[in-house]
Formats: sequence, C-alpha cells, structure tokens
Amino acid sequence: MATDPQNGSGNQGRLAAIVIALTGALWVGGTFAGNSLGWSNRTMALVDLLALAGFGFGLVVTYRIWRQRRTDEG
Repeated sequence: MATDPQNGSGNQGRLAAIVIALTGALWVGGTFAGNSLGWSNRTMALVDLLALAGFGFGLVVTYRIWRQRRTDEG
C-alpha cells in the first residue's frame, strides 16, 4: 500500500493545531484559575513554563512541516 506524503504532513499539521489550541486554552484557564484561587508565583510560573513548552512543541512541528514541503517541492 503506497503512502501519500501529503497525508503525513496533514496529520502533523492537525497535531500542531490541536497542541497549540489546547495549550492556549489551558494557559488562559490556568492563569484565570491561578488568579482566582490565589496560587503562588512559583505555581503560576510553572503554568507559564508548561504553556511555553506546548507552544514550542507546536512551533517545532510546524517548522518540520515547512522544511518537509520545501524539500518535496525542490
């Protein structure tokens, strides 16, 4: 069975989109919950670092898709 190279980048694109969207939603929710519940600055920094990791992962996946498409075209 032949695999379509566009299907792999489509799956990776969906993964990146889901990770970025969920990270944004959880970051906003975590910030709101932390302010409402009076979490310490240390805990809020952990929420921010986790969001940074999620956004970084989404950026890396997006960059890999971009590089793969440039390689396939040229």
